[in-house]
Amino acid sequence: MNFWEWYDRSLLIANQSNVPKYELEWLILNLTSLTKLDLRLRSSNLDHKLTPQLVTKLDQLWQKRLIERVPVQYLTGSVIWRDLELNVSPDVLIPRPETELIIDIITEFVNQNQQTDFYKYGTWVDLGTGSGAIAIALAQQFPHAQIHAIDISENALEIAEINSYKNHQKINFHLGNWFEPLANLNLTNQITGIVSNPPYIPSLEVLNLQPEVVNHEPHLALDGGNSGLDSIRELVDVAPKYLVSGGFWIIELMSGQAEIVRSLLQENGKYTNIQIHQDYANIERFVSGQII
Repeated sequence: MNFWEWYDRSLLIANQSNVPKYELEWLILNLTSLTKLDLRLRSSNLDHKLTPQLVTKLDQLWQKRLIERVPVQYLTGSVIWRDLELNVSPDVLIPRPETELIIDIITEFVNQNQQTDFYKYGTWVDLGTGSGAIAIALAQQFPHAQIHAIDISENALEIAEINSYKNHQKINFHLGNWFEPLANLNLTNQITGIVSNPPYIPSLEVLNLQPEVVNHEPHLALDGGNSGLDSIRELVDVAPKYLVSGGFWIIELMSGQAEIVRSLLQENGKYTNIQIHQDYANIERFVSGQII
C-alpha cells in the first residue's frame, strides 16, 4: 500500500470513528519529514521521504489511536501549547488549550496592576506542574521572576525539566505534595503568586470520562476526591501562609465549581478581589483572588 492509499483510508476511518482529521496530520508531520504543504498538494513524488517501513509504522500507531484510543500526543510524545513545544507521556496530563488562558489572566492582572514590578520580579509557584507547561509559560512571560514548580510525581518532574530545558527557561523544580517543599525553602509570606491546575474531577466521574482520558492519562492529575474539591480546599486553606500581602492566587476548575470555590475563598477570610474567569467556551473555568 502506498502512502496516499493509506492516508485516504485512514481519513475515512478517522471520520467514522469520530477522531479529528488534524490528529492524523499531527501524527504524520511529527514522524515524517512531510510538511502541511505536502499533504495539501498531495505530492506524488514522496518515495524518498516515505519508505514502506515508515508507512507501516504510521499505520501501526494510527491503529493504536483508533482501537486502543491512545491520545495522539502520547503516540508522538509531544504537544504544542501556546507557543511551546512540550514533551508528554502517560506520566503527565496533556495540556489543554483552555489552560492557556490562565497565563493570559495572570499577565493581564500584572500589567494592569499599579505594582507591576512587584509581580514581574517576584516569586511564583506552580503547584502540580505536570509537564511544566504553566511554569514554563510563566517564566517566558516574566523573565525576571523566580519560578518554582512542584509535583508529587518524580516521572512528571523529569518531563517538566526536559521541557524547561528545550524551551530555554530556568525553573526551580521540587518533588513533593503541594506545599510540602515550600516549608523547606523559607518562603512563608514570601510568594508573589500561586497558580495551579489541580485534580478537580469527582472520583466517580473520572471513570466516565472519554477512554482517551480514563484509560491513558494519569488519574493522579484528574481525581479530586468524592466532591472533586479535595486538592482545591488545600490550595485555598494553605496558600495564605505562603503568599505575601497582595499576592495573587489562581486555579483552574471544572464547570459548576466556580461559585463553590468563590465561597470557599470568601469563608476563608484572607482573600479579596475574588473573580471568576471564563474559558473560550464561556465556561467558568478559573477563579482568582488576592491575599489581604
